[in-house]
Amino acid sequence: MSAQQMLKVFVTRRIPQEGMKILQKAGMCNLSVWDSDEPVPRAELLKGVAGAHGLLCLLSDKIDVEVLDAAGPNLKVISTLSVGFDHLAIDEIKKRGIRVGYTPDVLTDATAELTVALLLATARRLPEGVEEVKNGGWSTWKPLWLCGYGLSGSTVGVIGLGRIGMAIARRLKPFGVKRLLYTGRQPKPQAQEVDGEYVPLDTLVSESDFVVVSCSLTPDTQGLCDKTFFSKMKKTSVFINTSRGAVVNQEDLFEALSSGQIAAAGLDVTTPEPLPTNHPLLTLKNCVVLPHIGSATYSTRGIMSELTANNLLAGLTGSKMPSELKL
Repeated sequence: MSAQQMLKVFVTRRIPQEGMKILQKAGMCNLSVWDSDEPVPRAELLKGVAGAHGLLCLLSDKIDVEVLDAAGPNLKVISTLSVGFDHLAIDEIKKRGIRVGYTPDVLTDATAELTVALLLATARRLPEGVEEVKNGGWSTWKPLWLCGYGLSGSTVGVIGLGRIGMAIARRLKPFGVKRLLYTGRQPKPQAQEVDGEYVPLDTLVSESDFVVVSCSLTPDTQGLCDKTFFSKMKKTSVFINTSRGAVVNQEDLFEALSSGQIAAAGLDVTTPEPLPTNHPLLTLKNCVVLPHIGSATYSTRGIMSELTANNLLAGLTGSKMPSELKL
């Protein structure tokens, strides 16, 4: 392909090499990359996307009307290195006939594993234990010191039994979970595999020993976990969120944790991200906060990168995408 025919592609971040190699090998892209591990500044994003045929972006890049206008009429495809797409102005993208690729499925296992790890770490107070060993708080064996909550014989409630919710449920059942409740827009046939009971949200919240949030962020789920939600939970229950930070009202969560309304919380997602180091939640021993690392395994990030690159190339050539968002 001649230089004149090369299609301009703007990549908003340094991505795993697996994806970059695919784009370079295709021989059809004039690649412009924001070559940093840090997010592209807004001004650079607007400059970089100008005249682009393809845009490869991340969850942290707000792709709104201003960005689409800056790109201009050439833009055929947006490929996001994420399963979430709440950073994209979907209605405007659809109106302009731009195709969107994303990366569901490939990060399901990694995110489910991380969710279980976070649940266990929070419920069994592992970060507190590590800290006590380091600071000299470990003196002698004490019957009730650092006691937490176990999964055996418990009731687990999963809010959103989609791909990731199911993968979490499959991993939790072998721990001896007695009941697995779930809620969502409608009952899921696959729930039978984990003996899942479809219940109203209020029932799930009030009867669960562990509440796991794995739903997508929508207008219905924004701020879903608020004061009223936490007030219905058991005082001994543990709250886990690995979906999106905005599903939780963090001020209400702080109040629930500090007042003893609920036992503990584990978060892999927050609002904003990163969470400021002086945030009240970070002062609590019964709150474990991780830096949004749900999909952070080498293999998963490599596969995500490959899929994002292949989605982009398919969008540029007008062929079938491996994973296209139905707009």
